[in-house]
Amino acid sequence: MNIHEFRKPEYDVDPIFLNRWSPRAMSGEEISQTEILSLFEAARWAPSANNNQSWRFIYARRNTPYWQTFFDLLAELNQIWAKNAAILIVVISKTTFDHSEKYARTHTYDTGAAWENLALQGSSKGWVVHGMQGFDYDRAKEVLKIPDLYQVEAMIAVGRPGKKEDLPAKYLEREFPSSRKTLSEIVMEGLFRG
Repeated sequence: MNIHEFRKPEYDVDPIFLNRWSPRAMSGEEISQTEILSLFEAARWAPSANNNQSWRFIYARRNTPYWQTFFDLLAELNQIWAKNAAILIVVISKTTFDHSEKYARTHTYDTGAAWENLALQGSSKGWVVHGMQGFDYDRAKEVLKIPDLYQVEAMIAVGRPGKKEDLPAKYLEREFPSSRKTLSEIVMEGLFRG
């Protein structure tokens, strides 16, 4: 696939940013523990306020006792394709600073930076890394025994690329790298403008 058929940057950027996208087609191939830990190692080095490192990741590999628990958290529309993922990950963030237990306003922002590191690492190693909000947040907190000081942020499916033809028809039309808003729509100098 030629990424430039779908994504055209307005200014020069490293290809790692254009090449990362979120396909749904996965092969069902398993992932080694070393490869899993490499993803989390990349996430580990994200920047954070006061070096608090608010991110936490809870995961389940396919064909393990935890898999079904994670899979059952997904919305039905995500279960259709995520069944072929190698791992499912629940991303959470600690809402307070470790050193003071005061509210950490940027806990979600910092955890998003860690997610991006994980996504770029996976993409650069040939993995599909697909973030999702389509799952039961409250049930995740309950069944994974997540304490109240932590907020459930998202889920991630990771797997080797599969054949898009194996997806249901309704997903085929969306199985390509999406574009982005123009810089003029998202960047403002001086004051906000809608």
